[in-house]
Amino acid sequence: MKIVSPQEAISFISEGTTLMIGGFLGVGTPETLIDELINKRKSNLTVICNDTSFEDKGIGRLIASKLVKKVITSHIGTNKETQRQCIENELEVEFVPQGTLIEQIRAGGAGLGGILTPTGIGTIREKNKQLIEIEGKKYILEKALRGRVALVKSSKADHLGNLQCSFTARNFNPVMALACDIVIAEVDELVPTGSICPDEIHIPGAIVDYVVIRSEKR
Repeated sequence: MKIVSPQEAISFISEGTTLMIGGFLGVGTPETLIDELINKRKSNLTVICNDTSFEDKGIGRLIASKLVKKVITSHIGTNKETQRQCIENELEVEFVPQGTLIEQIRAGGAGLGGILTPTGIGTIREKNKQLIEIEGKKYILEKALRGRVALVKSSKADHLGNLQCSFTARNFNPVMALACDIVIAEVDELVPTGSICPDEIHIPGAIVDYVVIRSEKR
């Protein structure tokens, strides 16, 4: 684990990168890293996320800044700009049921090829998908998802890179960290090694590459 500035962290992200970004309606989203993505105009991005938040918050700011070409997400209902870009064919949106999405990411982190789910059987979700029947019941084969870079948010990090996430920030951040080649964490506080109880480490330092200390201006 290496402590870096936001500018250095974003230098590891190229144009057209596939990112996984944690958070639920902006809670648990690394806002400082998103600031820097916007400042550096990193564009043509594919973003895998639970939702696109709001126009002025979290992932929604990347959408509003026209930096995203495709988003794989469970819903866009709280972001009118995402909806507009989707309708105008300015942004490709791939909708995935929320439970299916998190399991696809989990499969990517576990080295699996995909998952079998009954969710979507009999709907347009079946289109162009492989169906598998087991004991008379049909399932959709959903392929695993992986990203090049995970941008995650945690409340605390120690000097080994062990991360503690608060409340709903645990929903997507830990799973996404396992499913990407590079993990960049934005943290609120750096604490001495050993001060985070092992039971409260949600992302182990062994998979964290870079840590950015959150700007006090936010």
